[in-house]
Amino acid sequence: MNYFPWLTIIVLLPILGGSLIFFLPHRGNKVIRWYTICICLLELLLTTYTFFYHFQLNDPLIQLTEDYKWIHFFDFYWRLGIDGLSIGPILLTGFITTLATLAARPVTRDSRLFHFLMLAMYSGQIGSFSSRDLLLFFIMWELELIPVYLLLSMWGGKKRLYSATKFILYTAGGSIFLLIGVLGIGLYGSNEPTLNLETLANQSYPVALEIIFYIGFLIAFAVKLPIIPLHTWLPDTHGEAHYSTCMLLAGILLKMGAYGLVRINMELLPHAHSIFSPWLIIVGAIQIIYAALTSLGQRNLKKRIAYSSVSHMGFIIIGIGSITDTGLNGAILQIISHGFIGAALFFLAGTSYDRIRLVYLDEMGGMAIHLPKIFTMFSILSMASLALPGMSGFLAELTVFFGIITSQQYLLMPKILITFVMAIGMILTPIYLLSMLRQMFYGYKLFNVPNSYFFDSGPRELFVSISILLPIIAIGIYPDFVLSLSVDKVEAIISNYFYQ
Repeated sequence: MNYFPWLTIIVLLPILGGSLIFFLPHRGNKVIRWYTICICLLELLLTTYTFFYHFQLNDPLIQLTEDYKWIHFFDFYWRLGIDGLSIGPILLTGFITTLATLAARPVTRDSRLFHFLMLAMYSGQIGSFSSRDLLLFFIMWELELIPVYLLLSMWGGKKRLYSATKFILYTAGGSIFLLIGVLGIGLYGSNEPTLNLETLANQSYPVALEIIFYIGFLIAFAVKLPIIPLHTWLPDTHGEAHYSTCMLLAGILLKMGAYGLVRINMELLPHAHSIFSPWLIIVGAIQIIYAALTSLGQRNLKKRIAYSSVSHMGFIIIGIGSITDTGLNGAILQIISHGFIGAALFFLAGTSYDRIRLVYLDEMGGMAIHLPKIFTMFSILSMASLALPGMSGFLAELTVFFGIITSQQYLLMPKILITFVMAIGMILTPIYLLSMLRQMFYGYKLFNVPNSYFFDSGPRELFVSISILLPIIAIGIYPDFVLSLSVDKVEAIISNYFYQ
């Protein structure tokens, strides 16, 4: 038993450190930027140290547990703990947030508030991934919403208020279902209410009740993930947000929905999950095709990348619905892989916009001549997104394929049909990504732009791009980096609940 409160420090450090930003001396934005980056680096190093020295990989049980009574009046506990499922997303959060603070350098207006909100998001995200109490999970989930709303409405594009309002309506609407589900599950069952995830995982519910809870949680996570038709807030939000905010949204926020789906819907409600999993697979397959086709029709560069994110989320849904070790491991690999790839593409889209001030693809062209470094990085990361072998996206999608093909739950014909649809989706991905590269970088359009002398990527931007590219290649060549974290936990989830 480890008595030092590692997780509490990891969860609270960013938001407490962020609160001190407002007391820093008024000496321009440089102090604030460096202070924020130092907090992020300290947090990342602390997290890495804790997991490296205090976490046993081959143990599927919850580790580093902390359990403090918080509010005596209604038995509310501060319960934290991690296992193989949460360790990957927590490290991803640290990595992407640190790079997003580096990417936020061009933000000069109200930069104290901007950097504080980024650190508050950081705490909320790590809190969500490490909560072992349902009410605490809900509070951390909500802590995420306000910073995103403010980052959108204050530092977004022309339609920022519209997209911020749409974001808060969708996500707060989903949170209502989450809260009802949390309270319902906590109050049902044992004599006294409990919100402890360990206790709830060993409880059984009547099937009808389990289905009701499952639908409630599914709606909440479907908004965040997003699952069609609850996805329409995402392209608007990405289209208007500053690209450092987009990195956090694509890299981490969407992954919270997938994490909740596995952590709560699969672990707590296994019978309902086995009833709903065929529908999840059908929706996932439709989502891959629909979002890929919609992406092809987008003129706005950031919206095109946003729809490609929605398409890639379809693989996660199918992996979760396959109810196999391979499928679920593939979904977790896709969560991590897309976290890197999505963040990288939005970062490059933002740096391109900083230079040419154009957002519509049909107005662009000829950028390869003026911006060779951006062209190279954009091309490599687009290849990662279209699942080029040797990159993380290829292995993640391939593992999901194997998961659905080897699943014992489904008949042969439906499996062949779903695999066929997924394959069409994988063929559509190169079409919209390569046409995006063609419209941006080839041809002669930019010769007509006034002041057509541009600075290519500077050292800071190259550092951010390469820092994200290295793990994408590392996972593509050696996926055990990620799979070794989650494989025991996945086996425990599948064997405990589905093959009794």
